[in-house]
Amino acid sequence: MAAKIAIVGRPNVGKSTLFNRLVGKRLAIVDDTPGVTRDRREGQARLGDLEFIAVDTAGLEEAADETIAGRMRQQTEVAVKEAAVVLFVIDARAGVTPMDRHFANWLRRQGKKVILLANKCEGGAGVSGLGEAFGLGFGEPLAISAEHGEGMYDLAEALIGEVGSSEPALADDELTEAEVDVDVDAPEDLNKPIQLAVAGRPNAGKSTLINKLIGSDRLLTGPEPGLTRDAIAISWEYKGRSIKLVDTAGMRRKSRVEHKLEKLSVAETLRTIRLAQVVVLVLDGTLGIDKQDLTIADHVLQEGRALVIAVNKWDAVEDRALALRDIEERLEKSLPQARGIPVVTFSALTGRHLDRLLPAVLGQYERWNRRIPTAQINRWLEGVTERNPPPLAGGRSVRIRYATQVKARPPTIALFAPRAEFIPESYLRYLINSLRETFDLPGVPIRMYLRKGKNPYVSDDE
Repeated sequence: MAAKIAIVGRPNVGKSTLFNRLVGKRLAIVDDTPGVTRDRREGQARLGDLEFIAVDTAGLEEAADETIAGRMRQQTEVAVKEAAVVLFVIDARAGVTPMDRHFANWLRRQGKKVILLANKCEGGAGVSGLGEAFGLGFGEPLAISAEHGEGMYDLAEALIGEVGSSEPALADDELTEAEVDVDVDAPEDLNKPIQLAVAGRPNAGKSTLINKLIGSDRLLTGPEPGLTRDAIAISWEYKGRSIKLVDTAGMRRKSRVEHKLEKLSVAETLRTIRLAQVVVLVLDGTLGIDKQDLTIADHVLQEGRALVIAVNKWDAVEDRALALRDIEERLEKSLPQARGIPVVTFSALTGRHLDRLLPAVLGQYERWNRRIPTAQINRWLEGVTERNPPPLAGGRSVRIRYATQVKARPPTIALFAPRAEFIPESYLRYLINSLRETFDLPGVPIRMYLRKGKNPYVSDDE
């Protein structure tokens, strides 16, 4: 395996900026606010010919274990334990602080190889802090500027000296571009992981759900809403099938999102949904389903992604039959474009009935990938249009001559009709509902397009 390199330091010294520089893209949210990063995240990094896994961590703070800062520090401690080398970052402009010295002493006790980085040294601004850094006891500090890319050559040489040869890096960095709108004839690549995003309102239990699935406290959890800020991807395997799980920040109503940091988190969540293949929308069963949940679900369907509704905290619901009926009725009424979305109830905290979730996810993924033979589609089309033909246009009938599935993920059907412009949207909805029922596609977004078929009896010269 490629070496893991952990980036640590007190808050707001530029760790996430350095992480983004090493991985070559803006994965981690960066802001001037201290403590932006809370979960540790990994990314495939490269410096020259050296490949490794960079691990961004929360800022080191001295705090009680039960506090948010304490739980963040525990995540950082795990990252340091797993790392081959630790990059200890200080802010050279601010100089060496008592907190820097405290955590330098803590790092020495971990017995890890440490490279000291004096960040924000562009333009000679951090000269005094660079001199102070010698006193931390990690040898000569490297002067860098993560924002401007200065000092990366020296860092590469130092890392090569510590970790030796390079191996291909495979990290839980993010969702890659999802393979959607795929040609219907293209076979599914079973070696590629299913890209599964977990979304929902704040404090619905998204991080707790992922931790329970993977059997590890990989993500920061707690009773405080809005703990997750970055989208954190985790590679996982379920019954031999590779899955990339992505935890996302909770999405509140747009009118309530005021701070820049929350706007960045919501933008990252929307991007994650766009890149996913299946989205699990987590609801708080004790609160039921509200307008914001339906807004998120509608966005998922508009993006053409497979959707599963996961009702968490089910063990705390008193009248479960009533609660479930309310959720299903509101989905039926508010999301008629994807009737039959699977609804799974469980408790992520205890794991009760959690075994129902992944079968539902894989079922929706299979339907989302469904390829229907052209002959079957046209037999269906003939029957459905005979039972209920398109409305007349100008006293003349409108006939759909031919249909075929042109793409999958989601299923996309092209209809060919000489007078396609006269077929109303309401009739297309009727066809989509009939197609969903006939070919067992409950809850799957279906795209249907009209194409104006050429009349073979009309000459091009007319």
